[in-house]
Amino acid sequence: MRKRGNIFLIILNTAVFISLEIAALSMLRNSSTVQNFFLTKALQGVTGKVWGCTESISRYFSLSKENKKLTEDIFELNRRISLLERQLESAKLDSLSRKRLSMISDKFGFMPAPVVKNSLNKQHNYLILGKGSDDGVKPQTGVITNNGVIGIVDAVSRHYSYAISFLNAEFSVSARIGNDGAAGPMCWDGRHNDSAVLKEIPLQYKFEPGDTVYTSGYSSIFPPDIPLGVTGERKIVNGATYEVSVELFVDFSALRYVTLVTNKELAEIESLEEGKKIIGGKK
Repeated sequence: MRKRGNIFLIILNTAVFISLEIAALSMLRNSSTVQNFFLTKALQGVTGKVWGCTESISRYFSLSKENKKLTEDIFELNRRISLLERQLESAKLDSLSRKRLSMISDKFGFMPAPVVKNSLNKQHNYLILGKGSDDGVKPQTGVITNNGVIGIVDAVSRHYSYAISFLNAEFSVSARIGNDGAAGPMCWDGRHNDSAVLKEIPLQYKFEPGDTVYTSGYSSIFPPDIPLGVTGERKIVNGATYEVSVELFVDFSALRYVTLVTNKELAEIESLEEGKKIIGGKK
């Protein structure tokens, strides 16, 4: 009971002290123009500091939104640059080639996505991306950057996607040496994050170390002509084909954002392939 009385006394004294301070400040402000000026200036200074802190906190928490907007702007600029480069290149080509480039642009859709997680120290590496089914992402969506193929989406939730990385023992992509050279499957070498192996290149095909390797366009998932890396050493396998080392352009350890690429005609292609299998089975 005595303890409760002490607490009440402390609260009462505090309230009286605050009331007296407010009364004193009010009297001081009204007693002199000079005192009023300095008091007002001091209050404005305190108010300015509080506002400044509030503004800084607000800007800090808005950085994520600003970064996302900046990323989308960069993606759009890169898309336009890529389109302009294709248009400049197509100006030098015949009408058949220009028609092919136009078909590629109409065939694929593109979407930027942040990298949430990126495993690098396994034989079966993967990525988690910050776009999901609510954004229109589906399994079998390709994952690329301007510097190469990153992987392929294998599963999606509402807001995230799980992608098999190119740095995965079970992943391969159809690749071509040069603008019109031989093509074959290219896969990770299993040891280095910047190295791959291009297989099944015919012995009669001539190429040099340092030649650029591109996606072939034979895949229904990835567009053609994405630069992947440059050729290195070669060796003959079973006396029939070359196996070529490729130095990749992509720095997988520095991935922050990627581009999701969707073949708008993939369902039709898969339906046709499935129908052909059924017909073949009946025969």
